[in-house]
Amino acid sequence: MTSSASSAVPTRRTTAPRKRGDDTRAKIIDETVRCVVEEGFPAATAKHVAERAGVTWGVIQYHFGDRNGLLMAVVDDGVARLIDSLSTADVSGLPLQARIETVVDIAWECYRSPTSMAAFEILQSTRGSLGESSHRHLLDMNDAINSLGRLISEDPADHEVAQVIWAALRGMVLAGMAIGAPIEWQRERATLVQMATVFLQNSARSGKKRV
Repeated sequence: MTSSASSAVPTRRTTAPRKRGDDTRAKIIDETVRCVVEEGFPAATAKHVAERAGVTWGVIQYHFGDRNGLLMAVVDDGVARLIDSLSTADVSGLPLQARIETVVDIAWECYRSPTSMAAFEILQSTRGSLGESSHRHLLDMNDAINSLGRLISEDPADHEVAQVIWAALRGMVLAGMAIGAPIEWQRERATLVQMATVFLQNSARSGKKRV
């Protein structure tokens, strides 16, 4: 069964602790993530997710309202994990290359997680059609990229490096999804870190000359 054009409101309204219900909700989200990652976004219909999770459509309605609500729950989780990972990163006092290595590794570990992969694919596939929430998440992701740049360098002129790192990580994740297997990317990681380090070192020298 597919969702209606307008977003439905979840039946569940109580805020009281309900472990069994919370476990069911988490299981449905987890199966949605698995479905998107393993079979692609088009396969994540309400009916198919319900079958995978071993629940009825009514249970999904109870927790999420409709398919759009379920998809946004996955995006909520994925974007929140990404932002939390970057916001808690501490690279203060590290030399430039070590700082870049730390940031790249933190972003990679978060970005390649199934939840993040599913969230990004949902946002890309729906292209804002899920309403204001999806637009807000796109803005949140942009803020996350900006925070990545600030971790690497305080100079706003250097923050474009974060965009390049982000694009490189995205490309590696997409490649892994395409072949259906994890990618050994140590050589690519070393190259990415080296390129970013050399660029920022040269940028710093150029900046000093201009002063």
